[in-house]
Amino acid sequence: MAAINIPDKEVKDAFYKSTERFHIIACWVGIVLNLIWFASDYFVVPDYWLPFLIFRITISGITVLALILKQRLKISIYFCVFVLVLGISIQNAYMWSVMDLAHLQKHTFAYIALFIGVGMLVLWDIKLSIIILIATIISNIIFYKINSTLTIDEFLINGGLLTLSVAVFCVFLIRTRYRLTLNEIRIRLELAKSKEIIEEKHEEVLLQKKEITDSINYARSIQRAFIPTEEQFNSSFKDSFVYFKPKDIVSGDFYWAYQKDNLLFYATADCTGHGVPGGFMTMLGLSFLDDIIESKATTNPASALNLIRDKIVNTLKQSGNIGENKDGMDIAICCIDKTKNELTYSSANNSLYMIRDNELTIYKGDKQPCGFYHENKPFTAHTISLKPNDCIYTFTDGFADQFGGPKGKKFRYKQFEEILLNNVNDSFSVQKNKLSSAFESWKGDLEQVDDILVIGIKI
Repeated sequence: MAAINIPDKEVKDAFYKSTERFHIIACWVGIVLNLIWFASDYFVVPDYWLPFLIFRITISGITVLALILKQRLKISIYFCVFVLVLGISIQNAYMWSVMDLAHLQKHTFAYIALFIGVGMLVLWDIKLSIIILIATIISNIIFYKINSTLTIDEFLINGGLLTLSVAVFCVFLIRTRYRLTLNEIRIRLELAKSKEIIEEKHEEVLLQKKEITDSINYARSIQRAFIPTEEQFNSSFKDSFVYFKPKDIVSGDFYWAYQKDNLLFYATADCTGHGVPGGFMTMLGLSFLDDIIESKATTNPASALNLIRDKIVNTLKQSGNIGENKDGMDIAICCIDKTKNELTYSSANNSLYMIRDNELTIYKGDKQPCGFYHENKPFTAHTISLKPNDCIYTFTDGFADQFGGPKGKKFRYKQFEEILLNNVNDSFSVQKNKLSSAFESWKGDLEQVDDILVIGIKI
């Protein structure tokens, strides 16, 4: 995210709002204390109690009027505090000028207290502090020349230098506190602005995510319309199941079935990738199967795979160049001839399992994908004579490749084969449930790594 720059005016407006109440309270406290200290004047310097009182009432009165008329006169609280501090400083300068040495030393602490209090309580721009500092020096010089009987050395050594030092120190103290507070407010505003921007971006992301998810859900509806339902698939067989568990909303695995006369075709496929990319490939695969087997009446699974491969290579314009996509699919196409009681299959990478009399026979597919490959060879067809109650299983690699178990390892094909053998005599609906339970138990809390498709049929 780019750096957020808050305008200085906005920062100072926020600074004013956050410190206004505090300065108002400090101003009223200063007014009250300035009047209360008159009691000390009456007992300490009784000869000058009246001019002191007039000074105090005048300074406090002007400040009170400034506070009351602040909004009407459109003056800030800083101006009110400035008037009070400047007035008290000039007032103290006058008091010093008429005091003897003993009273000057005592009153020094009162003068110092003014600047320490201002340094601790007031927050304003340094120019106001400098004005007060200069006004304090000038007023002390003027009143000293008019009224004081002390020498310059006595005046400076017994309070003047100490008070000046404290005043200078307080100028820098106010400046430091002012800048720290200003920076703190700037940072707070930047954080608030950042949070606002993040929330806006978050809303945008949520909206975009919803739109994308809605689009993908719609794509799933289209994809599922092309893939037969499990009920439609099972209606063609004596007993069967389809265990179909996509990793994402849209699947990269798909199955397909088609029956014509005495021939029953079905396919089990795993496209490159999963999710949306895999979903696009499934649509290509399904359309190619429909075109080749339904429209062109191809009955040989190997010929069908050869034609599908050609269509994939031509459609995706694959030529084997470096960096080019190698999209394709691992797919097994089976054709059951009900008259001859034979199963002919051809497969790109995927194996076919047959369990007969509780014995497992593994039929390997060709070691090449259905897509561009550096050594493309014609796919081979294999024919198996079938007997009643033979169980045929076709599948993708998602089940065996799932990580899980006590050590977080792959499930692997050996365990998969054991599950099939141990439950082959159960109904296929029970077999499906046991496969599902075994998968979920193995996966546990881990993420599903790939789409899963297992198809079982009984002859």
